[in-house]
Amino acid sequence: MSDLLKKPFGTHGKVHQITPANAGWRYVGFSVYRLRAGETVAESTGDNEVILVLVEGKAQIEAAGQDWGILGDRMDVFEKTAPHCLYVPNAQAWQATAATDCTIAVCAAPGHGQHPARRIGPDGISLTQRGKGPNARFINNIAMENENYADSLLVTEVFTPAGNWSSYPSHRHDEDDFPRVTYLEETYYHRINPKNGWAVQRVYTDDHGLDEVMVVKDGDVVCVPRGHHPCGAPHGFELYYLNVMAGPRRAWRFVLAPEVEQIVAQEAE
Repeated sequence: MSDLLKKPFGTHGKVHQITPANAGWRYVGFSVYRLRAGETVAESTGDNEVILVLVEGKAQIEAAGQDWGILGDRMDVFEKTAPHCLYVPNAQAWQATAATDCTIAVCAAPGHGQHPARRIGPDGISLTQRGKGPNARFINNIAMENENYADSLLVTEVFTPAGNWSSYPSHRHDEDDFPRVTYLEETYYHRINPKNGWAVQRVYTDDHGLDEVMVVKDGDVVCVPRGHHPCGAPHGFELYYLNVMAGPRRAWRFVLAPEVEQIVAQEAE
C-alpha cells in the first residue's frame, strides 16, 4: 500500500492522526474523531492553530476560554449543507462533547496568534460549482485565501458527483515561487456514498519520480507532499473530500500539468 494512503486505524475515537513528523513534511496536521453521543475529547493546540470541522453530527464545543454551544446540524455529509466549524488559535485548549454520534475533523497548521477564536459557517458558506460537464464539482469554502480567518490554514470541502473528475485539470503547488506557484502540503479526507463504494486518486510529479494511483475508500486520507493530485469518482459512487493545505505563505497558486495545458487553453477559447 502506498505511504501516501492512510487508512483509519479504528472505527471509534481518534481514527486518524497525521502530523508533520509522520507525514514527512513541515506544516499540515490532520486528525479525525468519531464519537458516540456523550463522549468527550479535549486537546491543546500548542504551536498550531486548528479549525474544527463538524463533518457529521452535533457537539458542544468549548475553546479558547469560551462556550460556543452546540455546533453542527448535518447528520450525513452527503446532505451537502454548509458545515459548522470553529477556528481555535495556537496556545489554546478546546473540548468537544458529542451531542449526537458525530465526526469531527481537526485541521492543524502553524499558528502565530494573529486571529481570535471564531465560528466559521454555516452562514457565509454556500455550495458553488467549479468546472463543467464531467469535470463539475461543488465546493464549500471554509477558510480559503479570501477568508481572512487563519494564519496558515486553507480548508475547503468538495463534493464530486458520481462519474466525474475532481482536482482536475491536474495541477501542483509544490514550489515556493509566489506569485507563480506556492508551496502547500495537502491532505484529502475522503468519504464515499454509498459507503461500500470507492474512488481513485493519482499523485504524480512531472518526471514521474513520484507516481501513485490509489483506490480510496470511505474514511481514507491521502497525503499530497508534492505533485499533481486528481481524483475520479466512478459511475454510481459519489465522492466527498475535505482538503487541508498549509505552507510558508497562505496563498493558493498552482501550476498545471504539461499534458493538460492544451485542454485548459481549448476550454478558455
